[in-house]
Amino acid sequence: MQSQFLSALNELCDEKNLPKETVIETVKAALRAAYRKDYGNKEQNIEIQLSDGSNFATVLLVQEIVKEVEDEDTQISLKDAKKIKKTVKVGDELKTDVTPVSYGRIAAQSAKQVIIQRLQEAERDMMYETFKDRENELINALIHRVDDRNVYVDLGTITTFLPPDQQIPGERYYGGQRIKLYLDKVIKTTKGPQLLISRTHPSLVKKLLELEIPEIKDGVVEVKEVARDPGVRCKVAVSSNDEKVDPIGACVGQKGVRIQAVMDELSGERIDVIQYSDEAAKFISASLSPAKVTHIKLLEDQKRAQVFVAPDQRPLAIGKQGQNVRLASYLTGWEIDIMDAVELSEKAVSADGKPSKSAAAAPKETVAHVQDLESITDEIVEKLAKVNLVEVEQLKGLSSKDFLSIEGITEDEAKVIVKALKKAK
Repeated sequence: MQSQFLSALNELCDEKNLPKETVIETVKAALRAAYRKDYGNKEQNIEIQLSDGSNFATVLLVQEIVKEVEDEDTQISLKDAKKIKKTVKVGDELKTDVTPVSYGRIAAQSAKQVIIQRLQEAERDMMYETFKDRENELINALIHRVDDRNVYVDLGTITTFLPPDQQIPGERYYGGQRIKLYLDKVIKTTKGPQLLISRTHPSLVKKLLELEIPEIKDGVVEVKEVARDPGVRCKVAVSSNDEKVDPIGACVGQKGVRIQAVMDELSGERIDVIQYSDEAAKFISASLSPAKVTHIKLLEDQKRAQVFVAPDQRPLAIGKQGQNVRLASYLTGWEIDIMDAVELSEKAVSADGKPSKSAAAAPKETVAHVQDLESITDEIVEKLAKVNLVEVEQLKGLSSKDFLSIEGITEDEAKVIVKALKKAK
């Protein structure tokens, strides 16, 4: 019959989800420390035996049998050993029962501290081993509790913290809510494994698409790039490894059910799926969707693209607070300048829409910057720069209403900009 002591150990194993061998070794280490504190010293070789039928642990002092004793803590003479056990010989180990009747308060407290410390270390090691192979994976979580902006999530074997900067802006969390998280990295620290989890990471979108779209999971459709403005908008570039499969259609699904499922998981974040292309101009043009691009001039050495659009397409290309052009820039890896197609010289573009030879050989024109405009303050320049509007050419064709859609621009400042542009013509 199992003793109460071992029953308690088994309970502890189940509660902490730890291997029984680890817990038993922890208890043995604690009892060794307690014995040495009250009855022995650190040099002694102490062995602990636990029996299924007993509520007490047996403490054994292990000594090597020698002819001449050099260390009384670890050695015993053959003569003295034979008094205890007649059949022993030099080189054997003699185990003597030195189990105390009880332990002192200080020794018991030391044993308790050893058990707590070792079990915490064992828990940390086990958690690290559990999650270290799950980096860059999608994990299911249950929200344990919410304290102001602090969100604590239960991952099954560990409760960890979802930092405010990794939460989707405007998303509401509540206890018992089930959410999906992206596990970026697992870092081993002195305080245990630290899980870097996120709801804002671009790879979260990629993993959710893999979950919802079989073609992506099977490798038929490939997600090339993802650019996110968490909680608001996301652009995903996809390509197909099978000519018969339309990558955009596969991702969107019939009546948009597939992409809608991903958007719902991200609290309604809008997702634009676009066709990836190895041709920079073609990719940049697609990334600025829904705006229609008239012409693109690539400055390869600067990794910069001048995109010319019709006046009515300019607001669409830039987007609210510059969001569309900013995400397109992140997605393609090119710095994108939105220019007015009206200003595009006829000499620069031939009838087929490609740059003419004369345009390619033409010297670079001096670029007029926003700060060169009359009456434009440094504050206005700074606000426009935040949405990548730094050249006068980019501002032409925009109305006061367009400028008001830029974050921080007041009605008076919008009028100042429009007035300055008229003077510059």
